Amino acid sequence: MKDPSIRRSLALFRAFRHEQEDPEACYSLLARDAADQVEAYGGPVKARTVVDVGGGGGYFTEEFRRRGAGAYLFEPDVGELGPKPPAGSVVADGYLLPLADAVADVCFSSNVLEHVADPQTFLSEMVRVTRPGGLIYVSFTNWLSPWGGHEWAPWHYLGAERARARYRRRTGRPAKHTLGENLFAVHIGPTLRQVRARDDVTVVSARSRYWPFLAEAVAKAPGLREFATWNLLLILRRCPP
Repeated sequence: MKDPSIRRSLALFRAFRHEQEDPEACYSLLARDAADQVEAYGGPVKARTVVDVGGGGGYFTEEFRRRGAGAYLFEPDVGELGPKPPAGSVVADGYLLPLADAVADVCFSSNVLEHVADPQTFLSEMVRVTRPGGLIYVSFTNWLSPWGGHEWAPWHYLGAERARARYRRRTGRPAKHTLGENLFAVHIGPTLRQVRARDDVTVVSARSRYWPFLAEAVAKAPGLREFATWNLLLILRRCPP
């Protein structure tokens, strides 16, 4: 996949800046962009089975369905589903999906890995439900990126508790995320080593999800990648048994 354009990166950045007041526009754009990435690596999703793990309000599921996929949303937090989740949505933990082995052509997870306490078990479950030859799409915001602290970034560089306290003083409300409860410090180097050590997947690509140039090169630079990548995108292929 060629590096995306600067124009595309700027559009996503502008959408993220207005996420709180206009989530519909933000996540609809992100869903279209993510579906484009899936199709760039795995071909059209039409008539294929897509499993969306932790997809929140269902923006990704709905976009895959618009493209003709049989897409299914599995979300553990009822509050994240919103008032009108996609039909057939299932409340389910990503550690234990209520699916048989090898049922998905594409197993998809956008910005979920940093919200689970055991990323490797989460990944293993995604691999389990993907058919041999199928695609696994995983992106996550690494802790040391400028957005690692989510709504209280970039002050997380000075410590999580200090950053959360500052957020409360500034906004008058508690932060949504708490380190060690629903946000975890996931790093690129250890994650890549663990994934590459697996014998049930091959790494098709490891790249910055939003970076407009040298997206794969940035993710290959130890140290630098932890700060410059912003968000790591892993494209994995399920190996034959």
